[in-house]
Amino acid sequence: MTTHQRSVLKGAAAGLIGGLAGAGAKALAEQLFPPRTKGQTPPSVALAEQVAGHPLPPAEKQAAMQTIHWGFGAVAGAVYGAMVELEPSLGAWRGAAFGLSLNKITHETVLPRMGLAAPKEQQPSQERISEWVTHAVYGIFTDAVRRIVRRNL
Repeated sequence: MTTHQRSVLKGAAAGLIGGLAGAGAKALAEQLFPPRTKGQTPPSVALAEQVAGHPLPPAEKQAAMQTIHWGFGAVAGAVYGAMVELEPSLGAWRGAAFGLSLNKITHETVLPRMGLAAPKEQQPSQERISEWVTHAVYGIFTDAVRRIVRRNL
């Protein structure tokens, strides 16, 4: 039951802050359970190099990875916050369903179609499991922070 008046703008703002927290939690989770082995190019770097039209030097690769990770986490969180404001049932499993859905859309569908990741059937088990777990962590943290922030707006 909602204890406040619905506001898509406030929901998006709370989701953006939650998305940043979730991106941080996902980055920490990936330190414990890395999705890729050494030498594999992360999809964010592949995208940045595709846009640039040439390979990036190491410092630019790191900057591209961080910018895309944090930017995408914030934007996805904002969209999630706005959507939950309109349809509270989308907050199922305290955000875990959101994180797992985001993984399905990005790492299992869009990125392979863009040529930025292998098709899911060809991805190593470690990578797929890591992405499921770390996206669930992202969703849970995004939702937890979103709820706290939204309650105070």
